[in-house]
Amino acid sequence: MITASHVNPDIFSEDALSPAPRSLALALASLVLSLALLFAVGSIGGAATSHSAPNSVGHTIGLVLSTVGVLAGAYVFWFAFRSVRASLKSGRESKLHETLTARASAEIARQDALISISLAVALAIGISIVLLVTMNDASIQKTFLRWDLIKDSSLDVFRAFGMNVWLAVVSQCFVLVFGLILAVARMAPGRAGGPVRALAIAYIDTMRAIPAIIVLYLVGFGLPIAKIPVLSDLPPEWFAVLALTLTFSAYVAEIYRSGIESIHASQWSATRSLGFSYAQTLRFVILPQAVRRVIPPLLSAFIALQKDTSLVNIIGTMDAFNQAKFYSSSSFNLSSVTVVAALFVVFTIPQTRFVDWMLSRGAALRMGRK
Repeated sequence: MITASHVNPDIFSEDALSPAPRSLALALASLVLSLALLFAVGSIGGAATSHSAPNSVGHTIGLVLSTVGVLAGAYVFWFAFRSVRASLKSGRESKLHETLTARASAEIARQDALISISLAVALAIGISIVLLVTMNDASIQKTFLRWDLIKDSSLDVFRAFGMNVWLAVVSQCFVLVFGLILAVARMAPGRAGGPVRALAIAYIDTMRAIPAIIVLYLVGFGLPIAKIPVLSDLPPEWFAVLALTLTFSAYVAEIYRSGIESIHASQWSATRSLGFSYAQTLRFVILPQAVRRVIPPLLSAFIALQKDTSLVNIIGTMDAFNQAKFYSSSSFNLSSVTVVAALFVVFTIPQTRFVDWMLSRGAALRMGRK
């Protein structure tokens, strides 16, 4: 039996602890990087200001770059300075054999150094983007971001964007229904369901392999040429809905299938033992749970569908991209297309964040947290 008299008391002393990790080299590296960044920002901003006319865009950008860049660089330098100070403090504490406080100071130094380095990298990337836009007499800015052309085209492009929204919503309604039918057919049980499974698998694999733009082209131009009754007389936007439905139903079918297969087999067995048929088991027990589980990936597929509505311009549908192309072809400038890109960003990013929130909420609920 081990008693207190057999325990070496030295193992509980601070001298027995591992020494504080080295942090001075990382702190000095962050300090040098922050100083170099400050010097680079000041030099670039000064050069842009001195080599441009007083009232030009380049002069204004140079002033803004110098002011904002120096302030941001000073913020980066502050973390680097704190890192060096904490690292030196850790060294002094190590010499005094204060191991615990030395390790804490070293950790603070390392964290501040890493923050300084990451901020410096982010600032350098931001400055590089600004320089890319403004270099060569701001040619990139004049090509993609001319305010007068953006202002002139924004209203018409925004109105045409309503067509993209309409296409996305209507297509998604059909996709949800047809995709579910494909998923159920893909999982048809027994030998009797073999032909149905084969057809569903063939359709899903084929449509996932063909690019959406080719399906749009074949449907949008092929059906009118084939002169199929009713279908050939549809307006272009309904051809777009049909093509998008055919394409994205294949992807959504696999999402549904993953949700159905995630339901434990015991629920199938228990429901069938109560006398429910296969169809009743799907309808009342399996599908309600499966659909709830796959709502986030379904929303992700909907976001992808929204972006692909910009492809419908190839069949003559007057969407936002097609409207922007008219402006860009008349002005020989792509600023109107930038408006389309901005609209898609504003429309899809909130949905993306909502999907992320739903995923994190679902994970928290599964772990028993609310």
